[in-house]
Amino acid sequence: MNGDALRFFDGKPEELALYEALEARIFSEIENVRLKVGKSQLSLYNRHLFACVSFLRAKRKAELPAHYITLTLGLDRPLESPRAAVVTEPYPNRWTHHFVLSRKEEIDDELMDWVKQAAVFAAVK
Repeated sequence: MNGDALRFFDGKPEELALYEALEARIFSEIENVRLKVGKSQLSLYNRHLFACVSFLRAKRKAELPAHYITLTLGLDRPLESPRAAVVTEPYPNRWTHHFVLSRKEEIDDELMDWVKQAAVFAAVK
């Protein structure tokens, strides 16, 4: 993890631990990933943007855990999963999915399969 990414999580050690677990899986399971650190999100690219990590409130505040990160993925179809907090179609045939992650156990094979699908979708579009 680079220094800019560490500063993004300054004062948020629980969120940093979640991101580190997610980043480790992404960078070990997907080739040619680049990280861009912005003020409001960490963006993951291959040919194009395929995932973002932020502190976006994708649920009502009362429904959010005390410590979380929001993973945003772009896919070619809507997922039929209760794990997706928000699913929208901002452009035809491009579906944005927001996942609220609060435990390392949520970074499982199912989630990683969706991340890989988003990376493939970004690489070929």
